[in-house]
Amino acid sequence: MDSLLKHMVDMTGHRDHTMLDISVISAVQELAHASQTRVLSLAMVRGKMFVRPRAIITAGQPARMEENPDPSSPGEPITNFPALAACIARHETSADVANAAGEHTLWLPIWLGDKADTCLEIVNPTPYTSDTIHVIGGIVSVYRNFQNLLDYSERDSLTGLLNRKTFDDQLAKMLAASTEQDALNLPGEPERRHHSDQEKQWLAVVDVDHFKLVNDKFGHLYGDEVLILIANLLTSSFRAQDRVFRFGGEEFVVLLRSTTLNNAKKIIDRFRMNVEQHEFPQVGKVTVSVGFVSISSFEAPVIILGRADQALYYAKSHGRNLACHYDELVSGGQLQTVESNDTAEFF
Repeated sequence: MDSLLKHMVDMTGHRDHTMLDISVISAVQELAHASQTRVLSLAMVRGKMFVRPRAIITAGQPARMEENPDPSSPGEPITNFPALAACIARHETSADVANAAGEHTLWLPIWLGDKADTCLEIVNPTPYTSDTIHVIGGIVSVYRNFQNLLDYSERDSLTGLLNRKTFDDQLAKMLAASTEQDALNLPGEPERRHHSDQEKQWLAVVDVDHFKLVNDKFGHLYGDEVLILIANLLTSSFRAQDRVFRFGGEEFVVLLRSTTLNNAKKIIDRFRMNVEQHEFPQVGKVTVSVGFVSISSFEAPVIILGRADQALYYAKSHGRNLACHYDELVSGGQLQTVESNDTAEFF
């Protein structure tokens, strides 16, 4: 009982999805005497569901976040896990399968309404007792409730996208991770990278063209509907590992992870064209302008965001419905670089 209470206190003390994942698998691993416990992400990509490991703990080892060897991959098709696929299809709370060696795998989808985008996977060398199932069920309920609370605090209430505060946190984490990777490259040694040297992280700022005219002509209800539909197009146009935020008003921000300039252009332009081709109810056609820039761990967040804004302003002032890359504009002489000032703060 003391151990259970300790884990409950630990889980409910976090305000971060990563630490919440680590806490729940640590609790389940100890209380279920499991050989391995994982948190899995469930994501729909082009109408098909994929499973991707997010956090893992094995017997005798500390819990850790699972590294994905291929960030461009959405994971394994759920069809590779027939029992889990059937469980999700039937909206069931659990699935238990034993392999030829008698080892049991228990899957517990975390349902939020009629949607599950997270699942716990618990592997045990012996069958689960009713008491163990009962304890795990209680932990899952607490985990689900806190995950829901964190989602609520991180989401924009109108569009359901991640909000400005969450963007600040995730950009800081992305820069910190890049700094740690750079620190691994010792002076005089060739750079060691997990991916191609050309792959980078990218930040894109998206702005709805002539949005004030939409509100003035059709009213704020239709304006809100335009924002909701563009949020849906953002979610469907970008990849599962990219992060989409509503920055405020008609402005959105996207963090694209581990891709080349050429791919970043294709992904961003695909979204821009998806908006251009979409028929918005009552309003008709709407377009967006985009400015984007590569993310460097040596630059302050305000400088990175400012450069993307400069590229966006260029797109807005040169016809709109364009996606402009900051570095290309600078190298082509269309933009002047602005010297950074580390003593200045922007809000």
